[in-house]
Amino acid sequence: MADPNNDFELVKSFNEGNENAFNIIIRKYQQKIYWHARRMLGNHLDADEVTQQVIIVLYNKLKTFSFKSSLYTWIYKIVNTRSLNQIKKNQVKRFFSFEDVRENELSGSNDIIEDISNKQIIDKVQKLLQKLPLKQREVFIMRNFDELTYEEISKITGKSVGGLKANYFHALKKLTEMMKYEDQ
Repeated sequence: MADPNNDFELVKSFNEGNENAFNIIIRKYQQKIYWHARRMLGNHLDADEVTQQVIIVLYNKLKTFSFKSSLYTWIYKIVNTRSLNQIKKNQVKRFFSFEDVRENELSGSNDIIEDISNKQIIDKVQKLLQKLPLKQREVFIMRNFDELTYEEISKITGKSVGGLKANYFHALKKLTEMMKYEDQ
């Protein structure tokens, strides 16, 4: 049996026909996949949909993984791409929608975030994050919530470290200004 802590062994074992190795990979990364998508998209329903999409992509594409990066980086790139695609899809839906329904109102009452004691602050930050330009939001989430280095983010997004740092700086500045304005 493959070592559950060794991604290389797990991928190799799955590619040799061991379905259980895939289950171990998913258990290892599913929460990280969900929370990255959740922070990018701002709601549970879209994040859950993206998480399911990513699991299907992983199942179908794991045979093509070549270990030129870590499995973690490769998965994040897929999550990020799927999240960006979902954002675009949502923008098209809103553009053609006749109803003025905010996406944040769609999340169910069983939402995970309900369990967090500082719900108001988290909701405020989540709403403010959605106001950031997409590139800034992406970098801010990866740095602060996913705790990725600029180098890891660069591998995932294909953008330069310098450009990422600039986007992060602008995101931080805008969020700080918006938080001051919200508190007035």
